[in-house]
Amino acid sequence: PPLSIIAAAKIAGIALPTQTSTSGPLTLSFSNGLELHGNYVILRYIGRVAAIRNFYGDDAFHAAQIDEWLEYAPTLLLGSEFENACSYMDIYMEKRTFFVSHSFSIADIAIWSGLAGAGQRWESLRKSSKYPNLVRWYNSVSAEYSDALNEVTALYVGKKGLGKQVAAKPKEQKSADGNSSDKVNLGSRPSSEIDLPYAELGKVRLRFAPEPSGYLHIGHSKAALLNQYFAQRYQGEVILRFDDTNPTKESNEFVENLIKDVETLGIKYQKITYTSDYFPKLMDMAEKLIKEGKAYVDDTPREQMQKERMDGIESKCRSNSVEENLKLWKEMIAGSERGLQCCLRGKLDMQDPNKSLRDPVYYRCNPVPHHRIGAKYKLYPTYDFACPFVDAEEGITHALRSSEYHDRNAQYYRIQEDMGMRKVHIYEFSRLNMVYTLLSKRKLLWFVQNGKVDGWDDPRFPTVQGIVRRGLKIEALIQFILE
Repeated sequence: PPLSIIAAAKIAGIALPTQTSTSGPLTLSFSNGLELHGNYVILRYIGRVAAIRNFYGDDAFHAAQIDEWLEYAPTLLLGSEFENACSYMDIYMEKRTFFVSHSFSIADIAIWSGLAGAGQRWESLRKSSKYPNLVRWYNSVSAEYSDALNEVTALYVGKKGLGKQVAAKPKEQKSADGNSSDKVNLGSRPSSEIDLPYAELGKVRLRFAPEPSGYLHIGHSKAALLNQYFAQRYQGEVILRFDDTNPTKESNEFVENLIKDVETLGIKYQKITYTSDYFPKLMDMAEKLIKEGKAYVDDTPREQMQKERMDGIESKCRSNSVEENLKLWKEMIAGSERGLQCCLRGKLDMQDPNKSLRDPVYYRCNPVPHHRIGAKYKLYPTYDFACPFVDAEEGITHALRSSEYHDRNAQYYRIQEDMGMRKVHIYEFSRLNMVYTLLSKRKLLWFVQNGKVDGWDDPRFPTVQGIVRRGLKIEALIQFILE
């Protein structure tokens, strides 16, 4: 029987009229008297009419690739070529989730049907470790579409005593209210409930603020999904804000793909903002702090400044007059040779045991054009200066930050206090670390720039796009983060 056509129709929810015939090519007859002939002609037709995204490819090239695999599929039925074909496909599937592009298609159905139709010969190989990539793909397809494929194998393969049927998909457990309990819902509460201190129902406002210097990875996903979790739980809202204060690392490509990745995760944000939207206000605030004696311009070389901060030694520029600081501030704004030697520092406490309070840098010069606003500015605020200001300005009630920033919490509150702005509560969560992979955007960028991977969506990458391309379901990622 034409397993691929039957399986495709089952998965697509298309009812096919059947009539037993002992001779002639397979025929699909329509009520208007028209007919289509041949297995793969009919399979392509189903691929075109099915309401499944990219079932017959998302463009002409991928459709042609699907055609190639449809022509190759009959090789599996040739006894002498079966294992050679399995070996070839195993190598081909090493870094792939599907046979063509990143979507399930009729090419996958054709190959799956060829293997299933081989019966015991394929089952014996499937139980071995000989073709791990091909088996991984086969098992994934079998589990994902188990309802339809189990029915096909039971009717057309099982009767021959060939192969072992895929385990039936367990039925959904019903909760007391009659709803299915195995659905992944970010709004549902995990077994260990998480509270947000000082949160009031309907008044919570959160922000997810990635830097557009790379693609979203599994570590960022934890922050994004926690923001969504609390927003749903307290009937609040999330803002998606791009922390675009370092033009050397940032680009529009990263902005566009971060938006794509956030939407892939199902994050419902109220609006998109940019730290660069607040550059004029941030500069006004910096000048205000200079005039109040709460900030000063420093031309100490970076290495010396780092050593002085470590040792608690005050900079020689710390006692400069307001007039001198404003003069150097204007040099920084102009991006002059003198200005490029300087940075703006907060005048906090150089003897504080918490080194983050030892006069942190608020502004530094950078002549590189900004990806969004061009060459308008020659200086940019640091994250430590911009974040507490923009959080307060946007009405954020709680700033979710990973515990790696714990020592900087006191700095965050002190800067807000010096600015005279409303206090924003910080909620800490543990940073997600993983073994046998990298979560540093700087290191991931090295792999991309040096051609060691296909791109940011390489299936070996811990990026959201890499994870999806590998075949992990977003629902599984959400459940993992919540647990």
